[in-house]
Amino acid sequence: MTEHIVEKKTYYSVFAALMILLAATVAIAYVHLGRWNIVAALTIAFIKTTLIILYFMHVRYSSRLLWIFVGAGFFWLAILFALSSADYFTRDWLPLPSGWESLR
Repeated sequence: MTEHIVEKKTYYSVFAALMILLAATVAIAYVHLGRWNIVAALTIAFIKTTLIILYFMHVRYSSRLLWIFVGAGFFWLAILFALSSADYFTRDWLPLPSGWESLR
């Protein structure tokens, strides 16, 4: 079984990209985008996660079977995010029982 040797230059490049994305995460926290803040933060987090999985976990140079399992994991994560955000964004649709208006 042959293994792929990754150059140090690649690791340093990925590390630099992660540091830039970290700075972008901190910067986006100070910018008021309304409901788009969570979208921007999750997009940056997804990019950082993808870089870590591909390079530091060596999935980029692995077999296609491992790619299928990683893809299935991301698919399951997408389902969980979709269901959680659907619950979160539809909470204001239901009226509060009478007498609970002061709790808002």
